[in-house]
Formats: sequence, C-alpha cells, structure tokens
Amino acid sequence: MRKPRVIYQPARKYGNARLRNKDGEFDSGLEYCRWIFLKDEEKAGRISGLRRQVPFELVPAQRDGGPKGRLLERPVTYVADFVYTRTADGARVVEDAKGVRTAAYVIKRKLMLRVHGIRIREVEGAGEKI
Repeated sequence: MRKPRVIYQPARKYGNARLRNKDGEFDSGLEYCRWIFLKDEEKAGRISGLRRQVPFELVPAQRDGGPKGRLLERPVTYVADFVYTRTADGARVVEDAKGVRTAAYVIKRKLMLRVHGIRIREVEGAGEKI
C-alpha cells in the first residue's frame, strides 16, 4: 500500500495533518486508517454500502417570507466520516473518527440523536471492531 501524501498546510489547531490520495482527502491519519480498515471489512462482507463524508441536516435554513425568501440563517449540518450497514444484523452505522470532541461536535452529536434518532459511533482507533 502506498503511503498517502501529506498536504502542506500551516499548523492546525489540533495537530492533525490532512492526507490526500486516490481515495480522496482525509482530515487526519486516524480517518484515513479507519477508511482502509472499513474498505477491508466491506471486501470481507462484514459491512456493505460504505460511504464517506455523508451530510445530515440538523436545523434547516431560516428564511424570511417562505422557502424562496431572503436567507436569514444557513442550515446546520453534521457530516459523518463514514456510514455503512452491518451485514450481520442490517443495522445502519454512522461513524466518526474522533481525536478531539469539540463543543460544536458534542452539540451536533446530541442533535443527531434528537432529530434523526441516530447515535453516532465514535472510534478512537483505526482497527476498532465493527
């Protein structure tokens, strides 16, 4: 396996380095390693329908005077690192490779549960079991 190319960038707040390769861009090494692990799990048949960077709307856009009115507030969205289906039980899993739990993330995690009824699975290691 080829080593992903590290994109030059100024120092990041949480010390993670962005990676880019044939599979796309990744916000951290953990996210990239988890992607590789999940692709292997999909090839082995333990999961299916693996997708990256899946957006979920938590709060719709606020407009003045109906759906075509002037935009007052942009929508609030959560972008899941990975979404897949476990083949053993058919459960849909929304997963986030977490290094740092920011206040904004915690609020979005709570809104995901409230609005969509989805509990986000947080992984801290690339090889955590499905």
